[in-house]
Amino acid sequence: MKSAKARRGRQQTSTWAKLILNFLFIVFVAGGIYAGYLFYVTVKDVVAHLQVPIFPNLQLPSVGASSGSQESDPVSNTSYNWESKDPIHIVLLGLDQRPEESGPSRTDTIIVIRVDPSTNSASMLSIPRDLWVSIPGYEENRINTANYIGDLKGYPGGGPALVKKTIEYNLGIRVHYYVRLNFEGFVRLIDRIGGIDIDVPQEIRDTQYPDPDNPGAYTTIYIPAGLQHMDGATALKYARTRHVDSDFGRLSRQQQVIMAVRDRVLRLDLIPQLLPHLSELMNEMGDAVQTDLQPTDIIRLAQLAQQIDDTNIKRGMVDSSMTVPWTTYNGAQVLLLDRDKVRPLVNELFPDKSPELDKTEVEVLDHLAAEQARIAVQNGTTTGSLATHTAAFLKERGFQVVQYGNADRFDYSQTMIIDYSGKPYTVDRLAQLFHIPESNIQRPSGVSSDVDILLIIGQDFQLPSD
Repeated sequence: MKSAKARRGRQQTSTWAKLILNFLFIVFVAGGIYAGYLFYVTVKDVVAHLQVPIFPNLQLPSVGASSGSQESDPVSNTSYNWESKDPIHIVLLGLDQRPEESGPSRTDTIIVIRVDPSTNSASMLSIPRDLWVSIPGYEENRINTANYIGDLKGYPGGGPALVKKTIEYNLGIRVHYYVRLNFEGFVRLIDRIGGIDIDVPQEIRDTQYPDPDNPGAYTTIYIPAGLQHMDGATALKYARTRHVDSDFGRLSRQQQVIMAVRDRVLRLDLIPQLLPHLSELMNEMGDAVQTDLQPTDIIRLAQLAQQIDDTNIKRGMVDSSMTVPWTTYNGAQVLLLDRDKVRPLVNELFPDKSPELDKTEVEVLDHLAAEQARIAVQNGTTTGSLATHTAAFLKERGFQVVQYGNADRFDYSQTMIIDYSGKPYTVDRLAQLFHIPESNIQRPSGVSSDVDILLIIGQDFQLPSD
C-alpha cells in the first residue's frame, strides 16, 4: 500500500499538470503563436504559490519590464471587469522586425481575439496589413503603421495603445489587451514545442521571400502540398509568404498556424517535455514578447479555457469582398474598407462590440484631420502630470498633439489658447472642450512657431470626465 505522502505527491503533480494544461489551452485559443510571455508570467505566479515536488530545483528568472516598453496610458487604458461575464478582446501583433533591427516596427500580423465567458466561445478576426484607415490623431495610413507611429511619436501607451484605438475607431471593437511578438520569438516558440503539423492545401513556391540572412535581398522558398511537419523557421515562412496568392491567403495561413500550435500544445504528453526546460524557455521568450496582461489575468483566462470546445471557435478575416483596391497619391497600393460589407462579419464574431462612432463624432475627426493642426500642451500650474493627461485625452479624440510639458511659469490663473497658424476648427473645438472664452484666445501675427496651436493650462482648467 502506497504511503499518504506518495498519494499527496501524485495529487500535487496532477494539479500542477492540470493548471499548465488549462493555461496552454486558453493562451493558444486566445493568444496562438504569441503566448510565450503569457506562459512565462503565469507559470512564475503559479510556482510562487505551489509546491512542485517533482521539480524541487526549478528556478525561474525574475520578470522585468521588456525593453522598449512604454508607460501605460493614464487616460485611454481599456480595463476589463473580471467579475463580469463580458467578452475579453485581445489583439495579437506580429512585428515585422528582424533580429538585427531595433526601434519602432510595423506589424506584419494583426489578429483580434475574443473570448466570451457567457457562451464559452472564442473567435478571431484577421486584419490585412495594407488596410488604409484613419489613425486617430495621425491622419490616414496603412493599419500596420499604427504600432510604428505610436512608438515613434510617444503616443501614451506606445504603439499597442494606438493600435487598440485604431481598431476601435475603424471597426467598432474595443480591445482590452495586447500581445506583441517579433519573428525571432515566433521561431523559438515553435521550435520549443517540437514544431507543428499543418495540412497545406496547395504547394507554395515563392521566389520573392525576404532573405533572413541578407537584408534587402530575396530567396526562394518551397513548401509542398499535403500534411507537413514544420519547424519554427518553416512555420514563419508559411505564415509570412504572400506572393503565391495574396495577403488574404496569408491571413488564412496565419490562422492555420495559430490553430496548429494550439492543437500541438493541448496534447497531454507535451507537458512532461516542456516542464524540464521551463526555465530555459522563459529566459528565451522573455525578450521577444510583450503584453499588458497581468499574471492574475491569465490565470482567470486559464479557468475559462476548459469550458471552450473546438466547435465554439469561429474564424474570419477582412478579405477582398470587404475591401476595394486603391492607389494613394504617392503610388502605394492599399485597401479601402467597405464598412457596409465588413459590418456583418464583425457583428457575427463580436456580437456585443462597442458602439460605433456616430455621424457627429466622425465629422469631428474628419475636420481635425483636414486641418492637421500641430498642438503643444503646456502645464502652467503646480498640478503634476496635467499636461501628460491632457495630451492623452486630446489624442484619444483625434487631436494631433506633438509636444507636451511645463509652461514658462506655474502661476497661470486662466487657461489660454495661442493660435499661430489660423486653424479655426481645431481652435474652436479646443475652446469648446475646455470652456475657454474668446478673450483667452490669442492670435499673434508675424510670430513663427514650431507648432500651430499652444494650449497653456491654467488654474481654472478642468479635464472633462467623459
